[in-house]
Amino acid sequence: MSTMQQDLQAYCRDLAVAAQAAAQKLALIPTDLRNRWLKESASQLQQQADRLLAANAEDIAAAPTYGLSEAQVDRLRLDAERIDGIAEGLRQVASLDDPVGEEIDRTTRPNGLEISRVRVPLGVVFFIYESRPNVTADAAAICIKSGNAVILRGGKEAAHSSRAIVEVLAEVAQQVGIPPAAMQLVASSDRDAVGHFLAMNDQIDLAIPRGGEGLIRRVASEATMPVIKHFTGNCHVFVDQSADLEMAREITINAKCQRMGVCNACESLLVHRQVAEQFLPQLGTALAENGIEVRGDEMTQQLVTDAVAVSDADYSCEFLGPVISVRVVESIDEAIAHINKYGSQHTDAIVTQDESAAEKFAAEVDTAAVMVNASTRFHDGGEFGLGAEIGISTDKFHARGPCGLRELTSYKYICRGTGQIRG
Repeated sequence: MSTMQQDLQAYCRDLAVAAQAAAQKLALIPTDLRNRWLKESASQLQQQADRLLAANAEDIAAAPTYGLSEAQVDRLRLDAERIDGIAEGLRQVASLDDPVGEEIDRTTRPNGLEISRVRVPLGVVFFIYESRPNVTADAAAICIKSGNAVILRGGKEAAHSSRAIVEVLAEVAQQVGIPPAAMQLVASSDRDAVGHFLAMNDQIDLAIPRGGEGLIRRVASEATMPVIKHFTGNCHVFVDQSADLEMAREITINAKCQRMGVCNACESLLVHRQVAEQFLPQLGTALAENGIEVRGDEMTQQLVTDAVAVSDADYSCEFLGPVISVRVVESIDEAIAHINKYGSQHTDAIVTQDESAAEKFAAEVDTAAVMVNASTRFHDGGEFGLGAEIGISTDKFHARGPCGLRELTSYKYICRGTGQIRG
């Protein structure tokens, strides 16, 4: 290992050791102090908006050198309204119940031993994420509120914005009595830093990657600690034979078009054959008005003007843009089989007036969230009442769906006796 790499490894180790020490202190800090930090941080972010906007301007100026698309630059950009939104997110987290110390259940054994299960923080979270400044604040908020220290490794495209946000949060932490090392931003943009952190399972308890599939697969492959991951968001809408077709049209357009570049946008549409002739032509018109390219099977191409042939790869694709795959199915069973084969276990919706069909779909589709007569866009921590989320997991262990405060806790057993001994 070169001297430069040794220095980088030592730097990463210092951050992890400091985070572990901070996590041990943070676990004992009362809820009201963590809430005070959240509320005062929110106020300071707003009061120091000029500081954040100046830092963000540096990132925006550098964006062309990173080859960012217009949509990516928009996600990177801060303004007064977005800073207010970040502050409001922190206040929402402060208003949520603190899971730390919550008694999950309690039993008394025949010998009188009282056994309870209590929520505790995970410890240290290593969070690797894309270039969105608001994510920096959201992740710090949700980790600190749940009693966890966090090491933040944001994208280089938002380096100045993220640094300014973390500096404000750390300054407030110092003032209110929370260890500033409970939230640390990795200063190095060297990709090897990620590998160093992923090897530190003696200091880091959980890794959460939030970004492209390549990053997530790398983290899942290299991590020596548990990983909460979300690979892709190939979300489906299935229009059942009993669906209210106007409702189905509105849900599909919202799910696909309200915001295309997000993980809970609809990428695939399935339509029951009995309603396809009535539904698809009008939907095709609405999709075309929104600039969406339809890639469909043979029947879809007959019913939708300008639809092109779909490929097997299209059915598995997370387009994150103005393309949707469409298939006409003979039954709800065929729709469920299609979703379970091609889907990404993120979000899948059914539009139906048949309660038994809704129950069947909910029971048999293997996904993190089933939406019945509602847009896939509602699969979100804030919309579910969880406050800010640190990501949406398509895993089944240890968390699934939006990862909020409770998903960043584990539990321990506390056994209270009166002198019992085991015979």
